[in-house]
Amino acid sequence: MTRSIERRPTLAAVTESGLPASSPPSRGRKVLLSVDDDPGVSRSVARDLRRRYGAEYRIVRAESGPQALEALREMKLRGDDVAVLLADYRMPGMNGLEFLEQAMDLYPVARRVLLTAYADTDAAIQAINIVDLDHYLLKPWDPPEEKLYPVLDEQLAAWRATDHRALPEIKVIGHRWSRRTSEVREFLARNQVAYHWLPSDSGDGMRLLVAAELTTPDTPVDPALLPVVVTPDGEVLPAPTDAQVAQRVGLETRPATDFYDLIVVGAGPAGLGAAVYGASEGLRTILVESSAAGGQAGQSSRIENYLGFPDGVSGAQLTDRARRQAAKFGAEFVTTRQVDALEINGSARTVRFVDGDRLSGHAVILATGVSYRQLEAPGLSELTGRGVYYGSAMTEAPNCRDQDVYIVGGANSAGQAAVYFSRYARRVHLLVRGASLEASMSHYLVEQIAGIDRIVVHTGTEVMGASGDGHLEHLTLRVRSNDPDGGQEIREEIVPASHLFVFIGAAPRTDWLDGVVTRDPRGFVVAGPDLTVDGSAPVGWPADRVPYHLETSVPGVFVAGDARAESAKRVASAVGEGAMAVMLVHRYLEGLE
Repeated sequence: MTRSIERRPTLAAVTESGLPASSPPSRGRKVLLSVDDDPGVSRSVARDLRRRYGAEYRIVRAESGPQALEALREMKLRGDDVAVLLADYRMPGMNGLEFLEQAMDLYPVARRVLLTAYADTDAAIQAINIVDLDHYLLKPWDPPEEKLYPVLDEQLAAWRATDHRALPEIKVIGHRWSRRTSEVREFLARNQVAYHWLPSDSGDGMRLLVAAELTTPDTPVDPALLPVVVTPDGEVLPAPTDAQVAQRVGLETRPATDFYDLIVVGAGPAGLGAAVYGASEGLRTILVESSAAGGQAGQSSRIENYLGFPDGVSGAQLTDRARRQAAKFGAEFVTTRQVDALEINGSARTVRFVDGDRLSGHAVILATGVSYRQLEAPGLSELTGRGVYYGSAMTEAPNCRDQDVYIVGGANSAGQAAVYFSRYARRVHLLVRGASLEASMSHYLVEQIAGIDRIVVHTGTEVMGASGDGHLEHLTLRVRSNDPDGGQEIREEIVPASHLFVFIGAAPRTDWLDGVVTRDPRGFVVAGPDLTVDGSAPVGWPADRVPYHLETSVPGVFVAGDARAESAKRVASAVGEGAMAVMLVHRYLEGLE
């Protein structure tokens, strides 16, 4: 069920805060804003910006963080689009990072650049995680033609590539502890679609629901209608599916044609790598994803050891850049399309979607990745999405402020989440079943966690149960420790908790391939040399050659990344396998000619 804004003029006249307005704000000019407490430097920055960008952008300068925030609030009311925020790091009262952190709430898709002097560099780099910084620029930047303009040109190109103008107008109204509301918010966030969330029991939320004629001021809204998504043009979507949301916010859900050179299933690092290299080398490439690009890596708050990013990069940033890069070369991307079968039709390889539609190509790369395993303990299933989350649900971070957060897992993903949530939570409890983190987590991350007072590591600890009235309120933990006599003591304790994030195991998303390609006992796809027997092709192999390195038991079907048996389970190796698979696809296609 959808409703149109044309029949509800009262809903069209709702501002970003949810309060009625006389008319929608008109759009102003695009803005570049600089902040520096030194008047001379401030004027110099503005002069350089105006000389290069003044014809297209309005240049605004401020001499303090609070002054700049006030200017941003006024621009927000006028409907101006802010493209780049350029802030000095060292300013009295409110430094540049503190300013950018608050500015993100007003203009979340504006590009963020920090100006630092040489003496400030170390401190700035350590704090970059706070604002998901796009670039830091050393002072002085003379000549600007070499040091300033190339940086800003890149940032402006990235900003223009986003649908920045419509995004802030999307609204989601739902219950705080609704599993489906949590899923919709996470879907939008992971697809980098900005939205404004309003609790359904808040004043602003109720006003929107009443304006949409989904309830009356004196009647609670029917929970079956939640969450409600209001699109930029005012269309009201009660309890929408992911596909309905995707279509309304401009995400592609349908292929442009029914046959491609290369079909890539899964848009994690391996799939994105394959899409970039496939499209850039002339293959008509389509990337098919069931939810959002990035895979598990896309949920990471900060990846510190990826080549070429000495200051680290967030999973969302890396995903966004890879997706834009693939699109630049002509790769198509469709989302909310769940594949449930692989079919062999002569020389064509066909994927079937759950709705019965089919898509065919000369070759297929399986890059479906893995999912976190479900934690088996009483109460967890019922409370999933209501305080219990699998993976790093970053949309929940603001709700964790001044709370105790529990994270289960001892690998890098759990450690990265602990670091991220430590910026919000009063205390982050990292629950590890083993005796230490060193056996399963990268050394740099172990050291980083040790240096954060808010993170407490609990070794020998497991979650045995969860309880709560409508949402998570308590966890039951089993703790193993050594007693003074050298034996082992086991005790259970119940702790208050509102948020539990689970990062355990790796379950391959390959059930739909059962009986089609060879998988190992755990479900990972076997490929290349692992298929051969004493160097010979496996039984039933139809080609007159052995399988290529990443080729599955079906010629022309390749696998890359975490879904492959014995893969490295690292972002860099997944990207490399995606690129390598494309090279092997070319070799396979040459054999068809």
